[in-house]
Amino acid sequence: MSVHTNRRDFVKMAGLGALGFTILPSLYGKAAASDRLRIAHIGVGGMGNNHMKWFADLPEVEIVALCDVDELHLGETKTKLEAMKPGIKVDTYGDFRRILDRKDIDAITVATPDHWHAQIATLAFQAGKDVYGEKPLSYCQREGKMMLKHMEKNNRIFQMGNQIHAGDNFHRVVEIIKSGAIGNVHTVRLWKQSTTKELGSPTVQPVPKTLNWDMWLGPAPFTEYIPEKCHFTYRYFLDYSGGEFADFWCHIADVVYSAIQPKGLKKINARGQAYTGIADAPKTLDVDYEFDGLKIFWTTLPPNIPGAAEQGIGAFFDGDKGTLMCDYNTRKININGETMTDIATVPITNPRSPGHQQNFVDAVKARTQPESNLAYARDLTIPMHLGLISYRLKRELTWNADKEKFVGDKEANKLLSRKPRKEWDLV
Repeated sequence: MSVHTNRRDFVKMAGLGALGFTILPSLYGKAAASDRLRIAHIGVGGMGNNHMKWFADLPEVEIVALCDVDELHLGETKTKLEAMKPGIKVDTYGDFRRILDRKDIDAITVATPDHWHAQIATLAFQAGKDVYGEKPLSYCQREGKMMLKHMEKNNRIFQMGNQIHAGDNFHRVVEIIKSGAIGNVHTVRLWKQSTTKELGSPTVQPVPKTLNWDMWLGPAPFTEYIPEKCHFTYRYFLDYSGGEFADFWCHIADVVYSAIQPKGLKKINARGQAYTGIADAPKTLDVDYEFDGLKIFWTTLPPNIPGAAEQGIGAFFDGDKGTLMCDYNTRKININGETMTDIATVPITNPRSPGHQQNFVDAVKARTQPESNLAYARDLTIPMHLGLISYRLKRELTWNADKEKFVGDKEANKLLSRKPRKEWDLV
């Protein structure tokens, strides 16, 4: 095979990948310049730097622009990229809209704080860009619906950045569950042990000259600058995110949605412990979910199951023939008192990923949706939003899954969306 792959051949190979044939990046060699996907990264803090490194390693990707509201982040990331790719020419911006205006950019990645995810992605769809967007999918439930509508209307591609979705362990767990080896799964227990610390009660500070604070806030309510509300620790404030729960729900609930596709959510009941300082996202959280024929329990402390306490995050599937416990990289199956890590008689039926970012690139070129596509990601994310609403209102809620509304609860339904600040209502 030639080291240069033309666009027509690439699309043919990407199509095979969609049918279940694994395509490894090494097969492509060095892509011709005309066949490269031109990508811009929006939000280049910690996770944004991961985006940059992952996509820089793919031979058929050309990184052409970086964007961040913090000039320090922008400069540091540009320097890192230039060290990785000597001679690269990359443009930098403080306003993501300048990237969306460019007709020569094919796709963007989004690693901003959560409250910006949906607006940027939706505007990108409208501008004809495909999107690799960080988790969680959106700040609120209605934003996910908006994203899906505009993605479909503009025939765009979207992959959510829950990278663990591509791992072999999750794929194998899905195969085992779907095979019926542990029978009908009636209960799932999910947990993530808390590692957060109190942020205390810091005071308002002058905005650094290198930071566009008003644009960092964007659609969120205006507040004076407090460093702890910005950058990494933003996730502990409900105006921007939902704490560790919002950070990790989609990672471990992902294997549940891939394996058994929970349907018919009816009840949500959340309890949690609040921080004592400035942060207002839940410090600890337990949520009970009732679906059709299935109960899912999210807890901060591990369940009382042998081995669970040793796992900082995990999923425990309880079936009528056996159980399966897993985390990102391990699994333990128990059937009739016998414990094992695999079942040799369960065939490999779930196509393995060529890599989460490669899967996105393949999908963009083949014009087929990737594994962690927007429709899937939205279904996965809705229970997270509803759990936070139950926590905020401190009561059990009843949900109509068909109408996507709470039953007889105007206060809860109001929290399904948030009107952006007028000057940042861009969609």
